[in-house]
Amino acid sequence: MKTSHLDNMIKGWFIGSFEPTLINTDQVEVAVKKYKKGEYEDRHYHKIATEITVVVSGRILMNGVEYGAGDIVVIEPCESTDFEALEDTVNTVVKFPGATQDKYLGEYNND
Repeated sequence: MKTSHLDNMIKGWFIGSFEPTLINTDQVEVAVKKYKKGEYEDRHYHKIATEITVVVSGRILMNGVEYGAGDIVVIEPCESTDFEALEDTVNTVVKFPGATQDKYLGEYNND
């Protein structure tokens, strides 16, 4: 049996092609991410990966839409989003396929 703790992981990511990880794979990335009220991520997109965010607790704002506990948001490749924690929040995030160098700031531009 292998064990660890989320505090040992970088930004909550515990499965993927990075270190530390519990399962090293480029097939998928999985994280449990904790945010304090007011934390913000700039608008970004992925060219390869689909990203699924499950709001476990708290409230968030993505693209001007508010989501709360139990909501699931699927962001397809080339769709841009920003992120703001409206209160202390816990999300589970799944990215597939795993693509560690697949985050681009701003709006997608097909050029």
